[in-house]
Amino acid sequence: MLDSLFKLSENGTNVRTEIIAGATTFLTMAYIVFVNPSILSITGMDAGAVLVATCLAAAIGTAIMGLYANYPFALAPGMGLNAYFTFGVVQGMGFTWQVALGAVFVSGVLFIIISVLPIREWIINAIPTSLKMAISAGIGLFLGIIALENAGIIVDHPATLVTLGDLTSTTVILAVVGFLAMVVLSALRVPGAMIIAILGVTLIGVLLGLTEPKGLVSAPPSLAPTFMQMDIAGALSLSLITIVFAFLFVDLFDTAGTLVGVAHRGGMLDDRGRLPRLRKALIADSSATVAGAALGTSTTTSYIESAAGINAGGRTGLTAVTVAVLFLLCLFLAPLAETIPPYATAPALLFVACLMARGLAEINWDDITDVAPAVITALAMPLTYSIANGIGFGFITFAVVKLLSGRHREVSLAVYVLAILFIIKFAIL
Repeated sequence: MLDSLFKLSENGTNVRTEIIAGATTFLTMAYIVFVNPSILSITGMDAGAVLVATCLAAAIGTAIMGLYANYPFALAPGMGLNAYFTFGVVQGMGFTWQVALGAVFVSGVLFIIISVLPIREWIINAIPTSLKMAISAGIGLFLGIIALENAGIIVDHPATLVTLGDLTSTTVILAVVGFLAMVVLSALRVPGAMIIAILGVTLIGVLLGLTEPKGLVSAPPSLAPTFMQMDIAGALSLSLITIVFAFLFVDLFDTAGTLVGVAHRGGMLDDRGRLPRLRKALIADSSATVAGAALGTSTTTSYIESAAGINAGGRTGLTAVTVAVLFLLCLFLAPLAETIPPYATAPALLFVACLMARGLAEINWDDITDVAPAVITALAMPLTYSIANGIGFGFITFAVVKLLSGRHREVSLAVYVLAILFIIKFAIL
């Protein structure tokens, strides 16, 4: 039955390999179960409900990917977008978390429409590669500054905006130890490097009396505090347009890049370098975003960590289904999630930031008309605490620089339109 459903033989794999691959993928991304509630609870959302929403959104999205698209890709609430949700939209702009959830929901619906219609290729191809890479790197830098702040390594300063924190603090030292452990374990290719470091730092914190243990397992918390709490009407207001666009834009290109990149590692692309059943994969991803918003979490998206399972031999949706089942089991780990302190999750944010910053390496550094917009995009995100602002500055700079340099033909109509809309937004809104 499994061979018929997932075409195991056709893809040169078997049940045992797929299950092991699923477990490998899960270990590399299980940190999100603890990190996501830690970040979103800052907005006032109930941490227990967010944990349940995180596990369910990951399980639902990954199951759809496995059963509908038959790919070994796993999904969960995305790093970067959850930080933008909390620190950019709610804390930075003053919107309620209900409105922010509404924006995520609307962006997911738009993503579904784009995935179903043939315009998805036009949109993806219309945006220059340099800006796509800069957006990825910028999100990494955004995560980095949040991580350093949460760890206490940097603090605010009235004259210089930021300065060094107390580097002799025990919690700061533990955060540094956690980050170094993640890097070393990852370099040694130890499965679950991030989750091992997070739990290790938490254990040390408990032993030192810095953190009070809340337990290990229990019945799942109530989902009621976040379930169907999104404010869709509020999200449709004029002032939320760029926020919805930011969620949609980042999710669309992050998903497309992740799917193609991971599939390339697994030899799943066709002769033209395209991913078969891309439409089904995008529908699975966008459906997960809608479901996640309804449950009570930020944008759910495909995870680059899926590459770990592919390296372990995963080739079909059975790998994804295995990951989905393991996320369901995490519903019972609420006490452990409540025990994990910010100084244990901050290293995970910084580690992911390092991985995402490599997008800058893909930019053509010999062309200043590509370099300048890309660097502006990447810098603006952390320094304005907004992914949307970074995207806006990048599009405006790219369009103006190319136009004034006599290279307007290198700019698509979509980029010009978006640049004009961002100029109007910055000038009026």
